[in-house]
Amino acid sequence: MQRHRPPEVRRRQPERRIAAPSPAQDLIRALAERGLMLGVAESLTGGLLSSRIVDVPGASAVFQGGMVTYATDRKRALLHVDADLLHRHGPVHPEVAAQMARHARTALAADVTLATTGVAGPAIQHGRQVGTVYLACAHPGGVWIRHYHLGGTRARLRTSTVDLALALGIAAVHTLRR
Repeated sequence: MQRHRPPEVRRRQPERRIAAPSPAQDLIRALAERGLMLGVAESLTGGLLSSRIVDVPGASAVFQGGMVTYATDRKRALLHVDADLLHRHGPVHPEVAAQMARHARTALAADVTLATTGVAGPAIQHGRQVGTVYLACAHPGGVWIRHYHLGGTRARLRTSTVDLALALGIAAVHTLRR
């Protein structure tokens, strides 16, 4: 009689997964490769964009800092956004985002700055619907402005805005020479 041997059981080695770099890591790497410094001016995201950037080890090599100007009067006082523009259109406007980015670039001594402004809710603000977002990226080649209508909860709007701002920064930095 022949004994039946169970099949050999091999211990399975855990799979090694290499995580894809995050958008913040991609932006930091692109800036470092070009010797550029980053700054941010935030309203809608209230510091979330800065937080995502500083979550990356080594961010201090390229990140100058951020300015959170949540209140409209702080946009004027700290970022020198035009008072007449703020009075006529409110803080959620493409030119407000552009001025935030431009003036933060100077204030933070940064080569590239990202700015966020928009309406996270719960109500319409200065005639702008919840989910209206304006982003700007100021860099040596000029200022890029983007406009979005996003959906979701207040938290989702803010995190989506951060993701879009990082993508805008990556795209802009990749147009700059190394």
